[in-house]
Amino acid sequence: MSENPSLSPSAVQASREIRAVISRLRRRILKATEVEDLTLGQASVLARLSGKEGVTASELASAEGVRHQSMTATVASLAAMGLVERTPDPDDGRRLLIALTAEGHRRVEEGRQARKEWLAGQLQDKCTEEERQTVIAAMAVLARLTHD
Repeated sequence: MSENPSLSPSAVQASREIRAVISRLRRRILKATEVEDLTLGQASVLARLSGKEGVTASELASAEGVRHQSMTATVASLAAMGLVERTPDPDDGRRLLIALTAEGHRRVEEGRQARKEWLAGQLQDKCTEEERQTVIAAMAVLARLTHD
């Protein structure tokens, strides 16, 4: 696939660099909260359940891009750890709704706090005040890209 000739070289380079940095930064932020007893998939499901009253395994599987059977196994392991609970759907007793337990909420919040502290610490330790202000300004530019 060739690049669009109407794109400026700087737009192409900026695109490439943004994607590479965001990918590496995302992996590093996630690594900051790695815990031995949770897989990345399990942690992702916990985060997805945060702020929700209850969702089905099918909804989770679709959102995570996995098969229903895989999500059922993930949910079962999270339930065995006491991080999620399954309750009958009041509108359809054949379905189960999955929600975080108090311990699940605690683990999600603990992970968020650890990621926030890691990134803030890296910015504090490795960047000057001027560089941090540049990052803030760059984020405003990138945020514009997400608005339609």
